[in-house]
Amino acid sequence: MAVSTGLSGQDPELDRTAAIRWAPRRAAHVLLAGALTAGVLLAVQATGKDLATTAFVVRDSAGLMGLAAIGAAVCGGRYAWPLPFAWLAFSFFAPSPTSAPTQVATWMLLPPGTAAGTWTALTLTVAGTTAYALAGPRR
Repeated sequence: MAVSTGLSGQDPELDRTAAIRWAPRRAAHVLLAGALTAGVLLAVQATGKDLATTAFVVRDSAGLMGLAAIGAAVCGGRYAWPLPFAWLAFSFFAPSPTSAPTQVATWMLLPPGTAAGTWTALTLTVAGTTAYALAGPRR
């Protein structure tokens, strides 16, 4: 969520006059931010505390970054953080994940390798990266 505020364009005129298209840059920005987030968490874990598996950290970092990118495309970079925060908060209070809809709702808390959790995170990552890359941040 802290990285999501960086998903805002600085200048609309700069976006229109750039010699290189912005869509690949925006996609790289989202993917790099997700990788950086996962890297920091894995580096902390390398200090000796086994907090979560690598697959869990990578899946959740990618999915949450996709949610932040969707938030930036819809609400702007300044307000990109509420969407991942709200989904995380909801997942703590959602009923136990026994059906497919509740597994999708609580994908962040499911064990790694769970199909619903993996596919939900992958879908959010692809959708968020695509939306932000093509539309850019809302102004």
